[in-house]
Amino acid sequence: MTGERHGTAGYREVFALRAFRALFTAHVVSVVGDQLARVALVVLVYDRTGSAALSALAYALTFLPALVGGPLLAGLADRYPRRTVMITADLVRAAVVAAMAWPGLPWQAVCALLVVVQLAGAPAVPARSALLPALIPDSAVMRTGIAALSTVTQLGQVLGFAVGGVLVAALGPGGALLLDAATFGVSALLVAAFVPPVAVTGPHALGWWERVRAGAGVVWHDRRLLVLVGYAALSGTYIVGEALAAPYAAHLGGGPAVVGVLFAAYSAGCAAASLAVAALPESVQLRLMPLLAVGTGVPLLGCLADPPLPVVVGLFALSGAASGYHVVAQPTFVLRTPDAHRGQAVGFAITAMQTAQGIGITLGGLAAERTAPHLVTGAAGGVGVVAALVLAARWRAVQRRA
Repeated sequence: MTGERHGTAGYREVFALRAFRALFTAHVVSVVGDQLARVALVVLVYDRTGSAALSALAYALTFLPALVGGPLLAGLADRYPRRTVMITADLVRAAVVAAMAWPGLPWQAVCALLVVVQLAGAPAVPARSALLPALIPDSAVMRTGIAALSTVTQLGQVLGFAVGGVLVAALGPGGALLLDAATFGVSALLVAAFVPPVAVTGPHALGWWERVRAGAGVVWHDRRLLVLVGYAALSGTYIVGEALAAPYAAHLGGGPAVVGVLFAAYSAGCAAASLAVAALPESVQLRLMPLLAVGTGVPLLGCLADPPLPVVVGLFALSGAASGYHVVAQPTFVLRTPDAHRGQAVGFAITAMQTAQGIGITLGGLAAERTAPHLVTGAAGGVGVVAALVLAARWRAVQRRA
């Protein structure tokens, strides 16, 4: 089979694979459950403390442990069968989230258990990414599968946040957390029942620290992988618009509904573009990737002119659409890394992306304390354009050497 296959055929072929259907369904369930849990956690902490700052801290804890767990725990996906790693991570998270729902549990204990949940999940995504090439040997079809997973991640986040408030109101925070625990159980069951075990190639005698160093070395000594990590980290620039959605909505004279529209605009653009990009031949995707990366920042430059809400929504949607370059960069990175160190390498890439996003969100928030949000968003877009142009030059250079 050829890598120049068009994505339309790829979607039929990838969803014809029972193992991929199981991974896809498990991912959908987990993403929606995760967003539901975030809403429940914020409500629970706020109800028990009455502190907006502590509830915001609890929300931040849903992201921070992955910065440590990514590089330190991703190697488990290379040392043990990846299917086993995914199932174990889901079962541990199901048990811990269920414990978080225990009535009367101090909120400090809930936050501590949340850190355990996030650390337990750190090797799960690298394990899934590393497993895909073995389950889908055709690279073009695998790219299509990753596009489908990326799209459902965006849609699942929107759906989870939208439904989360309703379910938390109906079930209470404890009931919502139990529902999230059930989603992890369903995910583990689907993987156990329908995803075949695949042996990990390469040396298994490496110790934990040796494996971390080997995975880091794979990325550090491959210039193409370094550029792809740079493309992952680029998200730290255009995410600033999302991070400032609340003050930006207030600047535009809107309330919570406008905040939701701004979030949805980015996610909708990203989801639609991811499907469209994956429908192109692989060679076209690789040529488009640098252009799309530059395109994530260009629309945000329009925010400098302080346009009205409909225009801002359109600019956010265009920026989100350009971020569809991730469905090219991610499978290219996965296919480029040796199977023996693939999980660890993916963990480093995820950590780089999340670190960049955290820095972008923090700097954007600090800047918005002194400057209008539309100016901060536009400036972030400018930084993104410059960074993307540098990455494009580096990408062309490594491609020429190949």
